[in-house]
Amino acid sequence: MGDKTADRTGLRGDCGNCFGLCCVALPFARSADFAIDKPAGRACPNLGEDHRCGIHARLRQSGFTGCTVYDCFGAGQKVSQLTFGGRDPRTAPPEEARRMNEVFPVVRQLHELLWYLTEALGLPAARPVHGDLRRSLAKTEGLTRLTPDELAALDVPAHRQDVNVLLLKTSELVRAGVRGRKKERRGADLMGARLRGADLRGANLRGACLIAADLAGADLREADLIGADLRDTDLTDADLTGAFFLTQPQLNAARGSAGTGLPESVARPAHWTARL
Repeated sequence: MGDKTADRTGLRGDCGNCFGLCCVALPFARSADFAIDKPAGRACPNLGEDHRCGIHARLRQSGFTGCTVYDCFGAGQKVSQLTFGGRDPRTAPPEEARRMNEVFPVVRQLHELLWYLTEALGLPAARPVHGDLRRSLAKTEGLTRLTPDELAALDVPAHRQDVNVLLLKTSELVRAGVRGRKKERRGADLMGARLRGADLRGANLRGACLIAADLAGADLREADLIGADLRDTDLTDADLTGAFFLTQPQLNAARGSAGTGLPESVARPAHWTARL
């Protein structure tokens, strides 16, 4: 059994307790993913007075596919309710509202690290580093509770590098338990690659570019998928059970089917059925 000292309760977006920060703080450009241009700090025109998206049910049809593959990992409610004490940015002083938009992406990065660390603690094969993982988890959680000024000044890349050392050790321990030769595809350019039915069990696909790759029917069990770009990747009937460091945004960007095997930590995207 894995370590049960931490869970993901606070690492899933809760829009009802957020002030729509992702719809204000983040910029996007007119493209295949977004129908319009929007600078950072300006509210999306689709954001309602209740801080909810007015076209949430039809984002893809409206040209906002990019919104459907984004996840704040619970950073939105943390910043809204804890960091800024539930103060609505629309009625707060302009400087405070600006600071909220500045801090949100910082906490989002920290919450993503919390997601990976929590998952690592649930992997029995990583038991040799569970102690270090728990300490890193506690430190990262502590950083999310800093003051707005402290968060704005935080060196997130340096902390991410420290966490990544542990995540790499976790990956090596998990994949070492897979029989046979494990493929090393870290950072590989596999855009459009024909990998239908490929044996990628226990593969290292960290940061690999798999945009529009054909992975239909591929065996991706116990594969490390942290940071892999799965935009428009065909995962029809692929087996990802046991794949780790796979996030919901990655999966939402891919294509799949009812026959795609998934880890318990992620949900089958609703649009998969509609698109196949």
